[in-house]
Amino acid sequence: MDTGKDSALSHPRAAAKTGKVALPAALDAPRHDLATEHGGRIHYYADTSATGRPLVLVHSINAAPSAFEMKPLFQQYRSQRPVYALDLPGFGHSDRSNRRYSPSLFANAIVDFLEKVVGKPCDLVAFSLGCEFAAQAALIKPELVESLVLISPTGFSARRLPTGQAAERAHKVLSVPVVNDGLFALLTSRPSIRFFYKQAFHGAIPPEMIEYAYATSHQPGAKYAPLYFLSGQLFTPNARESVYANVAQPVLVLYDRDPNIDFHELPDFLSHHSNWRAERIAPTRGLLQWEQPAQTAAAIDRFWSIPQAA
Repeated sequence: MDTGKDSALSHPRAAAKTGKVALPAALDAPRHDLATEHGGRIHYYADTSATGRPLVLVHSINAAPSAFEMKPLFQQYRSQRPVYALDLPGFGHSDRSNRRYSPSLFANAIVDFLEKVVGKPCDLVAFSLGCEFAAQAALIKPELVESLVLISPTGFSARRLPTGQAAERAHKVLSVPVVNDGLFALLTSRPSIRFFYKQAFHGAIPPEMIEYAYATSHQPGAKYAPLYFLSGQLFTPNARESVYANVAQPVLVLYDRDPNIDFHELPDFLSHHSNWRAERIAPTRGLLQWEQPAQTAAAIDRFWSIPQAA
């Protein structure tokens, strides 16, 4: 269902004065909804005015993510090829129902989108934890994914996150309303959002990022998916070997420094997987598509120009 351009491009602060925070469109592009088998209703932005192999953009997972994180890349490529940007289940304008969120749910929602909307082989570009889901989608439907670009991907850190029963116990604690309401309110206040972005930016933080993160994290049901993230349940155990090592498509990793993860195990992984390559985009601290958009696009273009990835 096409929802059209959103008149809510008004500033979220104005709506906040009425006690309600409006959620603007993340991108100035045609908007649509897709009913998926695995992720419920997912919202997406599309510019299909150009021809060529489709490009699909997948955002990260945190307390306040959305397709807005991928805006610089959407703007960069929208005149060159068909471009799509998703709001993953539980975020942005997508369904935020109270249900169990898992890596499988997100990966299969991406697959549903590739099958029902894109319908042909595409290039996937994903960010942070979204990289694990994109790689899983490429394993489920390899014929629909030509290549992967992973920006600051999780899964290569020497640090181990809680999984299994430990993550279940953490989510049980976080599921207590008086606990999660207070915690989520604290994490999504403007000072907290500004603090987290300050860690993720080497330079100045675009003010619109703070405002959009605040607006998207103050919608009905906004806490449900992030609680699974905060408890560690959205990270695939040993994603490096259980997911990434099985990807057969050409893969480019773009990274530098990141306040939340490290890439300690990436060099060794690259030495054992010839279809993977990496470029460092410096100076950045995670959001390199925002801090160094020209360098990022140039690296992606070089990767796509390699015959294997064409």
